[in-house]
Amino acid sequence: MSGMGRPAGRRGIGGFAEGIGFCLRGLGWVARHPRWWSFGLIPALIALVLYALALVWLGTHATDVAAWATPFADDWGWRDTFRTLVGVMIFVVGLALAVLTFTAVTLVIGDPFYEKLSEKVEEDCGGLPGGDQPFWSSLFRSIRDSLVTLWYVLLFTVPLFVLGFVPVVGQTVVPVVGAFVSGFFLTVELTALAMERRGLRRKERFALLRSNMSATLGFGVPLFLAFMVPLVSVVAMPGAVAGAAMLVRMRLAPAAVPEGQAKDTRPA
Repeated sequence: MSGMGRPAGRRGIGGFAEGIGFCLRGLGWVARHPRWWSFGLIPALIALVLYALALVWLGTHATDVAAWATPFADDWGWRDTFRTLVGVMIFVVGLALAVLTFTAVTLVIGDPFYEKLSEKVEEDCGGLPGGDQPFWSSLFRSIRDSLVTLWYVLLFTVPLFVLGFVPVVGQTVVPVVGAFVSGFFLTVELTALAMERRGLRRKERFALLRSNMSATLGFGVPLFLAFMVPLVSVVAMPGAVAGAAMLVRMRLAPAAVPEGQAKDTRPA
């Protein structure tokens, strides 16, 4: 993190809108580079098949899982209704986790694909900061960091799942909070490539994203909501990677670009 100052940027609604802007920029970039968009679809399609199989299994066995998780309800007169509701909640949580972990798993599967895509975006924006990392080192790091991020996600998801059973709050506040939490961690995953290129470790990346929370959420929340729609996550994944590279370069860590390399000074 040497030589990197804390970037100044808009906060609140302005920062949130700024984050949304980077989503649109990323999608625009892949629209102008269809070959790179096709290139970025490959790992997302592989991950989609794996997740589709897992969700089909969960959807057909959600009630069985609910029965296993609620043995205390065996003697209840409304046992079946209760377990149906629990089964629905289990599937919804599974779907939310699928959206979150889809990005992590896709990035692990497609590490060499998205590394090249992210590099190409930065080259178009003025030049690559940092140097190349060995493939295996990058892969193992990606897996390790994704597991750590997943652990943090579960720390939030489990309490939110429980609160989902609270009347009114569970149907209003919890989904909103869940979308913001999910959006934050989605941005964590997507910006990892560009931040590592700048030599930022996991703790430094988290600190940087927290200090720019409005832009972080503005980027991640719309993507999380879009990724909830079937197939959108596959189609939009290359654009999300491209937008994350721009978000890091132009907003989160612009000072990390080495001297002598051109920096993109277009307004975000």
